[in-house]
Amino acid sequence: MQTLPTSLYSAQQARDIDRIAQDSLSITGFELMTKAASAGFKAIQEHYPAANRLAFFCGAGNNAGDGYLIAAMAIAAGYRVQLVSLVATQKIQGDSALAKQVLLDAGGIILQDLETLDNATDLVVDALLGTGLDRNVSGKFAEAISYINTMVAPVLAIDIPSGLNADTGNIMGCAVVADFTISFIVLKKGLFTGLAADYCGTVIFSDLEVPDTIIQVFQSHESILTPASLTRRKACSHKGNYGHVLVIGGDYGYAGAVHLAAKTALNSGAGLVSVATRKEHALQTHLFSPELMGHALEQLADISELVNRATVLVLGPGLAQREWAKSIWSQLVTLDLPRVIDADALNFLAAAPAYSENWILTPHPGEAARLLHCSTADILQDRYQAVHSIQKKYGGVCVLKGAGTLVCGGEGIYVNRTGNPGMASGGMGDVLAGLIGGLLAQQYPLIEAAQQGVYRHGLAADKAAASKGERGLCASDVVDYLVQVVK
Repeated sequence: MQTLPTSLYSAQQARDIDRIAQDSLSITGFELMTKAASAGFKAIQEHYPAANRLAFFCGAGNNAGDGYLIAAMAIAAGYRVQLVSLVATQKIQGDSALAKQVLLDAGGIILQDLETLDNATDLVVDALLGTGLDRNVSGKFAEAISYINTMVAPVLAIDIPSGLNADTGNIMGCAVVADFTISFIVLKKGLFTGLAADYCGTVIFSDLEVPDTIIQVFQSHESILTPASLTRRKACSHKGNYGHVLVIGGDYGYAGAVHLAAKTALNSGAGLVSVATRKEHALQTHLFSPELMGHALEQLADISELVNRATVLVLGPGLAQREWAKSIWSQLVTLDLPRVIDADALNFLAAAPAYSENWILTPHPGEAARLLHCSTADILQDRYQAVHSIQKKYGGVCVLKGAGTLVCGGEGIYVNRTGNPGMASGGMGDVLAGLIGGLLAQQYPLIEAAQQGVYRHGLAADKAAASKGERGLCASDVVDYLVQVVK
């Protein structure tokens, strides 16, 4: 599969880059449109070599112009082409009007009614709406999107699936569900997080030969998260070189959460891992892993010496919100060790906000909503804004979990592409918290521990799913693959 660029851009930046490219390269908009169409037609030939019957759906803008030109190229190559325009042809203007005429000159026919379309097609090309969409889809366009989504044939989306917000990955009322999306010149940041995962399919890319010198004029604030090599261990090292993680949590009924996090910290390479939990659970710690050290915790004074020896705290797995947790949280939140704040610890933080540059917060969208005192729907509306707002309000690094997990340690936001739907099961967040804690113990800076923890968490889940399948994948399955991904 194609290796994508890492920098992501907003829809406005993409439009500005397009304009500057035309000015700087002395290339017309129509010539750039022709390059996009050539890349789109090549994608059809490469990814759907057996397709011969193509159905195009076009709107009115440049996205439609791309569709007209791809259709004309397909006709010239002997494909059977049907094309439906959702806009009266006389209203099509500018470069798209030129593209329309190229199609007509090639012998193409423009249909104006969905009912005249022959559903016997091998591939659908979505060229309805582009990145400029700024309101919910309605009327004829909503009907066309619904029609496309009921068709059996696979779908190639041109630049972006129609109805998807290019900046947020949110759905503007409705959106085309594509199997492939080909993005031009730069990658749009909305293709990689939130609901976009269910609509974009496989993202492919063509720069249309626009030089990097033009693109680099614009600063990218969002990037695809990439793996970095972990430090090779010295031959003479010992456990003291790799930190001591203390995982605190596991109220009655939640022993598994705290021990999952602790076992993960071990498997990620931490030198020592201790668990502070309810007495009954502490006595069982060795059953989860004999290398773990269990300590009974009824009040924080019980583990004061242990806290002094720890180098990293992981707070929250299985903590719950009953009196036991409340009695220790007010003191835990003031400790100045590097900390991972997860699960119910985040809910305590939301109730009494505090700020620190020495912690990593790992909320899912519901917890993020509580941290920002808004609704989960508000978080999903713009995940990029949400993760930035949490980081600004609480400090440190914020990891906003979900499809296309986001990592923010300040101005820059990193988007993760590893992981799979099998991770939608209990305990996965505990594993991530333990993994990040284990990397912190090995003296990786907060932002690096968060980035590499998120990336490797998803990668381990992908390996587990490849072996066992996604459905029924358990958090403990992912833990078993961690040793492979922290090499």
